[in-house]
Parts: sequence; structure tokens; C-alpha cells
Amino acid sequence: MNSQDELKARQAIPAKKRVVVKIGTSSLTYPNGKPNLRFFDSMARQLMDLQNRGYEMVLVSSGAIAMGMPSLGYTTKPKNLPEKQACAAVGQGTLMHLYEKFFHEYGGIVSQILLTKGDALNPKRYLYARGCLDALLALDAIPIVNENDAVTADEIKVGDNDTLSAVVASICEADLLIILSDVNGLYTDNPSANPDAQFISYVGEFSRKYMDMAGGAGTARGTGGMQTKMKAAEICTRSGIDMVIANSSIHDVLFSIMDGEAIGTLFQADNVHPQMKKRQIIIGSAIKGRIYVDKGCRDAIVNNGSSLLPVGILRAEGNFHVGDPVSICYGDQEIARGITHYDAEDVNSIRGCQTDDLSERLGYEKTYDTVVHRNYLLVIR
Repeated sequence: MNSQDELKARQAIPAKKRVVVKIGTSSLTYPNGKPNLRFFDSMARQLMDLQNRGYEMVLVSSGAIAMGMPSLGYTTKPKNLPEKQACAAVGQGTLMHLYEKFFHEYGGIVSQILLTKGDALNPKRYLYARGCLDALLALDAIPIVNENDAVTADEIKVGDNDTLSAVVASICEADLLIILSDVNGLYTDNPSANPDAQFISYVGEFSRKYMDMAGGAGTARGTGGMQTKMKAAEICTRSGIDMVIANSSIHDVLFSIMDGEAIGTLFQADNVHPQMKKRQIIIGSAIKGRIYVDKGCRDAIVNNGSSLLPVGILRAEGNFHVGDPVSICYGDQEIARGITHYDAEDVNSIRGCQTDDLSERLGYEKTYDTVVHRNYLLVIR
């Protein structure tokens, strides 16, 4: 470890803007399965104060299954999927009730978003999830995200909320993911079994060797372990997002991390160009159609990083729909690719149209001012 590199990386944390915080089941509940109300209160207070400072905060929360277990008479997590789903269906309401109570005490507005793996892999659902998160953050609401355990099956589950938090961080293009759990961070070996295990405070470049350092599963109430946290670190660092693993029992742990203190293990993100973050949802997907634009629109997209507006569109070709990847062309040259907000028929209806006239031209209330927003647009150079 280069201490100067770590110092520089820690000092950069206070300047970050969008932060995803993941809380594990073991932090939210006591060993008897009852909710840890003091912890709920502490998290609500810290998250709201950070929002008041100007940070955009997203919370990924475990705990739905654990919250439902006592009500249904379980003392340990059930093994079969329907019973887990039943616990989640009961516990989700309890979990959100507690969050609403404590966040409201500090003047906060919370919202619930339930995701599945398909929401991250399907371009249209990815687009909608990102749009919802952006809108909530713009309105100063704190999104509380959980996997939709009540309806997901094993083959479509993200698998654990550590991985889910990394997926959410990637979807909303966060600057930092903080995973809070009952561990201090990453060790060279399992510290419970090996007293000589060394704590690792900084990982400047992620590699697969860190997977080998990870142990097994977590507690009887949770699903995570260090293995899942390493999967999350790999997703984040490859997406250009820093990540910290820290112990949730540390007093005001979020404040300390956001102030740049040496808390937990910091995983430094790869140096990823902003345009590269968009490749996963654009490059590699089959292009469903083409949108041809005029010179003014071409210059605005290529030179200024603008969104694709209807006024600069000449015509659309192909049978594409909302959420499909499309190619944006100037003459015979492809200048960009992106995810469309409108289908081909509507694009041809609104081509050359000013934003204020979109609803009249469409025949229904417009859903977006842009055909392709710059957040979902990759310039081809």
C-alpha cells in the first residue's frame, strides 16, 4: 500500500456528490431478530445531515426477510424460496414503516424502490430505474432500494444486497458506495479464525486475488459475507466508482467516512472515462433503428455533449421502441448511440418540433423533452 495514494483518495471523498449507502441485516437487527431502533435513528440522522450538506444520498437496505421472520414465527431464516418470499412480503412494510418514522423525525422524505436483476439488464427497465432515481434525488427525497424478494425467483435474483448496492451505484452513476456491515473491512484472512490476519485499509487497484481473501456467508439472518462484498467492489471499481467497507457500529461512521477519515477499507475506482460508463447499456446491445439529424444537432451532440432534441431530427428508420438502443447518424456517418425515450413512429411525428409543441404533435402528454438524453448517449469517435 502506498500511504500517499490512500491519503489522496481519502481526501477526495468530501468532494463527491452522489453517494449510495448499503446497510446489512446484521446492522439493522439484534441477534434475536428484533429491529435495532437506535441504529435506525442513527442512520436517519446521518443520512439527512449529509443530504442537508448537499450530498445526494441513496440507501440500499437489507432486512425485509429478517423483519418478517418474527411475525411469522421463524427464529432462523427459512430455506425454501416461498417461505423467504412470505417473510419479505410481511417484513417490507415493517422495514419501510421504521424508515419513514425515523427519517420524518429529521425532516426527511423517503421512497421505496424494489428492483430485480432484470431491471439492471433490460435497457428499458434500466432507463426507467435511472430516471426514477434521478427524479427522486432532484426532489430531495432519499430512495430506499431493496431487492424485490417477495416476487423474485432464484434464477433472476441479484443474489444479495451487497451486489445490488453496486448495481444501484452503477445505474445512478454514483461517486461512492459505502457498505456498512458487522466487519471492519477487508483482511488478508478471516480474522476470527486467524489472529495473524492483517487489516487492509486501502486497495488501489482491484484484482481477483482479493476474492481469495474473502470468507464465506454472513449471519443466520443475512445473506452477505466478504465474498459478496468483493463482487460489489469489482463492479464498482470497474465502473469508475470508489467503494468503502466499514463497521456500522462505529459512532457516526458516515460522517467520518465523508470527512475523509481513514475508516474501513477504501477501494479506489479504475480511471474510467465518463463515456465508458455508458457502454454497458449501449455498446453490445443490438441497434434497433437509426435517427438521422441535421448539422446543428450533430455539432451540439459531438462538440457540446448535448441531448438529442426533436428539433434537430430529420427522420427515423427501423422498428424501435421506448428503451431500445438506436444509432444517431449525420448523413452516412454514425455519430452516437443511445437509448431512446420514444418509439420510431413518435420520433417521425415530432421530428423538427420545438419542445413546447411536443404534446400537441404527439397527441398525448409528452413523457420527455428529449428523444435521447445525454446521460444515455455515447458519442462515437
